[in-house]
Amino acid sequence: MVERVPESINFPFEEEKVLQFWNEKDCFRECLKQSKNRPRYTFYDGPPFATGLPHYGHILAGTIKDVVTRFAHQNGFHVDRRFGWDCHGLPVTSVRRMGRWIDFENDYKTLYPSFMETVWWVFKQLYEKGLVYRGVKVMPFSTACNTPLSNFESHQNYKDVQDPSVIVSFPLLEDENVSLIAWTTTPWTLPSNLALCVNAEFQYVKVKGECKALFPGKALKGKKYKPIFPYFAECGESGAFQVVTDNYVREEEGTGVVHQAPYFGADDYRVCMEYKIIQRDQVPICPVDASGCFTSEVVDFAGQYVKDADKHIIKFLKETGRMVNASSFKHNYPFCWRSDTPLIYKAVPSWFVRVEHMVEKLLANNGKCYWVPEFVGEKRFGNWLRDARDWAISRNRYWGTPIPLWVSDDFEEVVCVGSIAELEALTGHKVTDLHRESIDSLTIPSRCGKGVLRRISEVFDCWFESGSMPYAQAHYPFENRKEFEDTFPADFIAEGIDQTRGWFYTLLVLSTALFGKPPFKNVIVNGLVLASDGQKMSKRKKNYPDPGLIVKSYGADALRLYLINSPVVRAENLRFKEEGVRDVLKDVFLPWYNAYRFLVQNVQRLHQEQDVAFQYNENTVKQSDNIMDKWVQSFTQSLIQFFRAEMDAYRLYTVVPRLVKFVDMLTNWYVRTNRRRLKGESGTEDCLWALETLFSVLFSMCRLMAPFTPFITEMMYQNLRRLIDPASVEEKEAGSIHYLMLPQVRESLIDKRIESAVCQMQSVIELGRVIRDRKTLPVKYPLKEVVVIHQDAEALKDIQSLQKYILEELNVRELTMSTDKDKYGIRLRAEPDHMVLGKRLKGAFKAITASIKELSSEQLEAFQKTGSITVDGHELHEEDLRLMYTFDQSSGSATQYEAHSDSQVLVLLDVSPDQSMMDEGVAREVINRIQKLRKKGHLVPSDEITVHYRCKPAGEYLESVIQAHTEFILATTKAPLMPYPVPKTASVIVEETTQLKGSDLEFTIVKRGSAPQGPLNGPACAYVNLKVKVNSKEQEGVVLLENPRGDNKIDMDNLSRVCSSVFGTNNTQLSFFSGKNALLGNTLSVTSSGSAPSPALATDTILCPYVNLQLCNSRPSECLTGEVGTLLLVNPLGHNALDSSGLLLEATRLFGLRGRRLRLYLDQELSQGTNTHARTHTTSSSIRAHLSL
Repeated sequence: MVERVPESINFPFEEEKVLQFWNEKDCFRECLKQSKNRPRYTFYDGPPFATGLPHYGHILAGTIKDVVTRFAHQNGFHVDRRFGWDCHGLPVTSVRRMGRWIDFENDYKTLYPSFMETVWWVFKQLYEKGLVYRGVKVMPFSTACNTPLSNFESHQNYKDVQDPSVIVSFPLLEDENVSLIAWTTTPWTLPSNLALCVNAEFQYVKVKGECKALFPGKALKGKKYKPIFPYFAECGESGAFQVVTDNYVREEEGTGVVHQAPYFGADDYRVCMEYKIIQRDQVPICPVDASGCFTSEVVDFAGQYVKDADKHIIKFLKETGRMVNASSFKHNYPFCWRSDTPLIYKAVPSWFVRVEHMVEKLLANNGKCYWVPEFVGEKRFGNWLRDARDWAISRNRYWGTPIPLWVSDDFEEVVCVGSIAELEALTGHKVTDLHRESIDSLTIPSRCGKGVLRRISEVFDCWFESGSMPYAQAHYPFENRKEFEDTFPADFIAEGIDQTRGWFYTLLVLSTALFGKPPFKNVIVNGLVLASDGQKMSKRKKNYPDPGLIVKSYGADALRLYLINSPVVRAENLRFKEEGVRDVLKDVFLPWYNAYRFLVQNVQRLHQEQDVAFQYNENTVKQSDNIMDKWVQSFTQSLIQFFRAEMDAYRLYTVVPRLVKFVDMLTNWYVRTNRRRLKGESGTEDCLWALETLFSVLFSMCRLMAPFTPFITEMMYQNLRRLIDPASVEEKEAGSIHYLMLPQVRESLIDKRIESAVCQMQSVIELGRVIRDRKTLPVKYPLKEVVVIHQDAEALKDIQSLQKYILEELNVRELTMSTDKDKYGIRLRAEPDHMVLGKRLKGAFKAITASIKELSSEQLEAFQKTGSITVDGHELHEEDLRLMYTFDQSSGSATQYEAHSDSQVLVLLDVSPDQSMMDEGVAREVINRIQKLRKKGHLVPSDEITVHYRCKPAGEYLESVIQAHTEFILATTKAPLMPYPVPKTASVIVEETTQLKGSDLEFTIVKRGSAPQGPLNGPACAYVNLKVKVNSKEQEGVVLLENPRGDNKIDMDNLSRVCSSVFGTNNTQLSFFSGKNALLGNTLSVTSSGSAPSPALATDTILCPYVNLQLCNSRPSECLTGEVGTLLLVNPLGHNALDSSGLLLEATRLFGLRGRRLRLYLDQELSQGTNTHARTHTTSSSIRAHLSL
């Protein structure tokens, strides 16, 4: 039978129970086992770089991957989900706590020798294709890490900084009275200046006093100038210190003259190479070492860190008369993503992979990938590819995969090694590890008489390893060749938008170079998760809540759904707000949980009252003829159809809002409008139809939501599956919601006409509610009439078919349909939005306000349809005007009706007062107070109760209303309503005094027909006496075989475990001996296994003093049902005595009411045995436990 669902729920606590269930059943492994013969769906998990606790970016990316791969599994595929590590990685427990199913046992790490060997193979393929070369290239350089960075690494950490801004003069040699002036924010590059560059097409100006002369930039080409510093004066002989031209010079900033330090700027290097100012094979003019300090060539500033030297260089420029202007400049500047220190651009000898020659192939392969959202692939990634540069893959570090190049001292002989076997053959040594400490000492004999070849010192850029992961995780081509080739490219990958210049790029470059095709078919790109103030999340600033605490407070499902149902899955940024996660609980999970609880309650009620056992079988269920059943079934099937199509297109950002909307439709529309049917008020057959419909919809919803919220769906399913006819289950193993396939679309149930009709009905009800709110008329108070005006007669027919629900939801007596609003004297009028229009029109606002108020109803109706209107020459739109309905005062409707509309339908409510309706409204208020009090008393609908009431002062308006509407109140509450006094023998559950209509209204709810329990002979619970002799130690005591009565039952199988706990036998193997066949009330001898028993005690009375407890005004919690229990005051004899505070604590635990306040008192009528004031020597007494409210 289905288990009772508690009124309240702690989602994080339930999630922990689900995690335990998954672990015990090994559910993830079982999924993989079940699907092993299905078609393969390939997923690549990029290696994470984080080494600390996970942040929201990790959680978001992991959730997207988990959602898509769960969907693929439930859509009929086998999905291997191997976790990837860049040597460190995220804590396993954190990943699992978020509900992500990922294979840690079969993971891959970039430090595995098998992974590294494939990286070598990839590199050798590139080398043999002629795509690897050694060169000098200006690159972003980290002086803190002493290594160059790739272009995409350098774009990962930009900051706004204040740098020096100097304008410097360069006198021409032909006339030193004439100087070119150049601007720079890097004064430290001036000692390495070798040229000046201008734009040939720009117009330049020569200024002397007030005289100005214009001339084109090309006129400056070839002119020589006087260098600032003498350090590299000899370069003048090879063409240095002249003016060159190039169109990279822009006019947006600076002077139009750019100083050229070719080994500290990529454009500088290119231009100076073109003009042969420098040569490819010459010694670089690069007087800065790997730590960013000037070398001895720059004698005046040798040893100084370049950024620190700026101020000394500026001083030098001023002293030598070369400074024109000095200030500071704020701009966006790249920082090292590892050390968070400023980068410099510097020429370094590096190993490169040629990329520039295959840009067109990269673009073509990118075009074969499906990007979500599309603009990332077309714009951001596509633009990056168009400007792709050769990739510097070498890094000057110790840790990493060594580059497998062995070279002669002059670099003229190079051997590229592509495998462990090849290295062993070339060196003659056994190789088991490919890290530097294992192979750097190995040499290869030269074939050209150059002695021995030694490995170069560099290791691979970590992005080269990441880009190799599709092949390296499978140890391709050394193993798994067929498996890899059958599943490449991957069906799906996902990462953040920053990876357009990282992992996405390196994957594409390597797969294009190796195989000529893209590495993946589909990719989801997420945006960045920022702090609530829009700033980057910072541990130092503590500007975001700890993810662990968020999960602990609200649960992983809530966090998952909050992230997935946000702009971040459209590659936009999300400002993380804790209240957003809290709102998921409040607006989605709690309504959904309450619908599930309501279903279970009424299934149990049906069984209890009608002896009808509910079982759902989709194949045999009869089609309901109720229009709301048909609507919600149609709406569900339309959702499944939409869900499948959009998930197949990887558009999570369209799917989740529809799922969330569906929760609203189910709870606020279907359940709300069918509560009476579900409670059985319209007969058993109609109740079964409604329950079958609600079950079907909840079951479908659990399967749809399972990839997104794996915990709550598992929790609900484990209870709902008890209601499923086993014969209807298609899956062989249905022990988890995540084993089940997604529901198929049942197109025969889709009825768009009914969906449209209910949508019309919802519009009418929502408009009516707005009117009630505006007039402060609670729905409890009935109104005479609602008028619905619509131009479409068919729409009115649809609305008419749902009249019953409109009347109930708006609490009106009559529904009138019409196509003629003029009949009711309805006119439209407009008011300007003062804030919007006032700001825009300023001085013209007053005049146009008057014109807006003069607009006719016909003009405003046209505006409703088109969304724009021209007033006094100004075009106005929907946000500029507020439309209101008014009544023609001559029509007589002005005082009777209040109106509201959307773009389709107009609703009028008759708001004129009526005393009988006011009385009914008060009666509904009374019902509301009773129902709230039931909830406060933790009662469920099946609890049999009587409600007693008293009004003070007596005989007033409120009492007369209650007396006149007693039957009406009874019909809703299903509980007899009786005036005071409350019988003395009644068992009070809860009582309260409240205020209503100027009177005090007292309520007392008692158990129907309840009377005090009769005297108890002995303990309320079954028990067994025990005489224990273990390790020469003898003890006597009691084990209760149930507690409370009927709950927590103990049999012989687990008696040994309980005995060990009570008597502290430390898990000694125990033997039990009895002279009787029955266990109940008997006395057993207990010894260690193999020992002979002592003679049994000749008593059948309980050995330990005890008290019986009866729970009087509440119900047990934590799935307990018994309201009578027993507490032992000592156990074993002479040990563990309970004092009064301990008794109170144990009483709350006994009935599952931890954290609640109980009052305990002796009841003379229930007392058994001796003096009620007696303490530990009392054989027994009975205590009533009252919940303190």
